[in-house]
Formats: sequence, structure tokens, C-alpha cells
Amino acid sequence: MRCIICFSPVLPSVDWTTFLTLQKPVKVCLQCSDKLSGIEEPGCPQCGRADGAEVCYDCERWERSEYAGVLTKNVAVFSYNEFAKELVARWKYRGDFTLIEAFTEAAQKKYKNHFHSMEADLAAIPLSKERLWERGFNQSEALITQLGASPLSFFKRKGSEKQSKKGRMERIGGENPFELIGKPERPVILVDDIYTTGMTVRHLGRLLCEAGCPEVYSFTLFR
Repeated sequence: MRCIICFSPVLPSVDWTTFLTLQKPVKVCLQCSDKLSGIEEPGCPQCGRADGAEVCYDCERWERSEYAGVLTKNVAVFSYNEFAKELVARWKYRGDFTLIEAFTEAAQKKYKNHFHSMEADLAAIPLSKERLWERGFNQSEALITQLGASPLSFFKRKGSEKQSKKGRMERIGGENPFELIGKPERPVILVDDIYTTGMTVRHLGRLLCEAGCPEVYSFTLFR
């Protein structure tokens, strides 16, 4: 097999254990795997930020704002380093959809560790019609499918402006670009590729909480 990230040959290790049992295909080489920096606990217990073991300054500010309490916590799989940024660009903007397989196993393991006993709905982050046409897929829905669940559509987007093009203050001070179209009856886990400022999940979380959602979590590939 070849690494689905760099396309170099992937040579499986062979010993008596691997010889006698059926092994999963290895899809990522060791070099690329080492560049994907997994977030290990402890980190910020609210947003999943890797550095530190206490609530980070950003989360402290959120809890002093009008969005206090709308998000129980975010769980993230990898740090959003330079290698991750290039992978996301290839995956989301250059049509390399199969790259999602590079994240699937780690995402499934992290999700199971944190949410395996929770009865919750997994909600997709909506894209505008323009963004969906450009990319050909919704990355949030794709991730939920990889987790073995069916994405629920609780929201729709009001406009088409990209949040990724806005600075931190523009995101935080801007109008909520989403509307709630579903009724939450149990905890909701918002699934997305990247947690940056945390504004997107708090916009959505606030809508859910105002509609009576008991708890809102988010699960992201990168933080």
C-alpha cells in the first residue's frame, strides 16, 4: 500500500502476532503520522487546547461573555499545526476527499473515549449553497459518517460569507449566521473539522440552548 497523504510505500511490520492475525490496512506512513500531532490529556478541559492543564484564557473570556454556558466542552483530535493546515487545504479546497481516511481511526478512537456512553444527536455544520457547490461535500457531514452515525440537520445558514476569511474580532462581534430549523430533545454534539476561535460552535450552541437543548458539546478534528 501507499500512504494516502504522501503516496510513499507503507510497509507493514511483520512478527508472529501480525502473521497469525488479520491486520487492518495501514493507510498513513510513520513520517506523516508523526507530523499529525495528537492532542493528549490533560489540556484545556473546555476547548481541548493542547497546551496547559487548566481552563485557557480564551475559554475564561467566553465564560464572562453573553455565550457563557452554551458549550459544555469541545473535544479535538489533533493540533492544528502547519502540516494539518496543508492537509485541510487539500481535503476541503482541492478536492482530495479520500484524505478523510487519514483521520478516521484516530477520530473514532477519540470520540469513543469521550462520548461512547452518551445518548446524543450528532449535528452537522451547514454550508451555504455556494460553498457546497465549490467543495462538492460538507466536511461536517463527512466526519459524522466516518464516526458511524447519521448527521442531523438542525440548522441552516443565513448567508454565504466564509467564516474562515474573517478575523477573530469580526467573528466574535458579527451577527449569528445560522438559524435553528430542528428541535433538540436530547444532548447535541456539533461536529466540525476545526475549532479556531470557537465562535461557530457557540453561535450554534446558543440557538440550541435557547430551544431547550439539555447540553451542547462539540467534536472537531483539529484545535
